[in-house]
Amino acid sequence: WLGVLVLPMVAQAQSTASEVSQWRLERADDGVYLSATLQFALPELAEDALYKGIPMFFVAETQVLQDRWYWSDRQVAASSRYWRLSYQPLTRRWRLSTSPAPFAETGLGVVLGQNFDDLRDAVSAMQRISRWKIADAGEIDADVAYMVNFRFRLDMSQLPRPMQIGAVGSAGWSLMVTRNQRLV
Repeated sequence: WLGVLVLPMVAQAQSTASEVSQWRLERADDGVYLSATLQFALPELAEDALYKGIPMFFVAETQVLQDRWYWSDRQVAASSRYWRLSYQPLTRRWRLSTSPAPFAETGLGVVLGQNFDDLRDAVSAMQRISRWKIADAGEIDADVAYMVNFRFRLDMSQLPRPMQIGAVGSAGWSLMVTRNQRLV
């Protein structure tokens, strides 16, 4: 009986595992580029909020750290990319907006927006990161080893205040994908 009760929980935990399935760091003449394919499922509470018309915010962050034996590692570059996923109930369409800066209430700034008919298509577009420039050539030395830390997460700080209070410490809102790799 224990196997019958535990097996569905293990299968569910494996199906909701978040990981980076494809990962590529590329050094070019003008900097360092990251390409990745993320595998994750939206948290159930986030998906429910999306269908109610509340936008969800996501952020991908990278750090390029220089190894130092005498002190802690030195950060030489950092980059962030932000997404806002929202559902338009009247048109029954999904809107995915991408920005290099956090979304502001004013609506000003450079934002790339795409429309989708299905939630899976919108999430799939978010899961593919292609040739994202994470460091300039002037920040990276050719003969030094670096560590690249990557993190993709649900950005709780941009949710409406009542949702932030209810989501603190709740496992139903957690979405985190991380990857670390040495850049040689």
